[in-house]
Amino acid sequence: MRKFLVLVLSTFILASCATPPGPATRLEHANVLPLQLNDNYQIRKIKRFFNDDDYQRIVTESEVVNFERQRINFGAVTDLDRRQRFGNYFTFFWRTTERSDVTVRLEYRQAALNNYVMAQERYYPNARGSFETPFDVIGDDFLEYGRVTSWRVLLIVDGKIVALRQSFIWK
Repeated sequence: MRKFLVLVLSTFILASCATPPGPATRLEHANVLPLQLNDNYQIRKIKRFFNDDDYQRIVTESEVVNFERQRINFGAVTDLDRRQRFGNYFTFFWRTTERSDVTVRLEYRQAALNNYVMAQERYYPNARGSFETPFDVIGDDFLEYGRVTSWRVLLIVDGKIVALRQSFIWK
């Protein structure tokens, strides 16, 4: 019984030490990688949210949409703070049954850039289990280049794409 209590207590202590992920690494050039899909890696769910001043004025009765707006804009006091939070927010839920070093890459195109592909990455060393990976295209990137028009998310292991999902207009 005592070992069980120690295990539970240590789990809570370690969980409280978990920090939110830092900013995603922005890539200057998204290199092309070989496709080698693997059923041990899965992108399970995708959550997207668009935050813009025009959409703030739309009244909705959806509690989910209102909550997401409030969560994203919480703490934005000045107009500059609010403008820096405008843009596209993505959250990808994925899992792996193999222990491996996984890189999650979001590749996207923005309205003002036409076919130029931008990319952001997050690295997960020795990953196994279920994960949640957030990305955002906000602030100056959004204000200068516009809304994300198409996107795809990749799970990369050993320089190979093992899982992917994409928007229906991705070329």
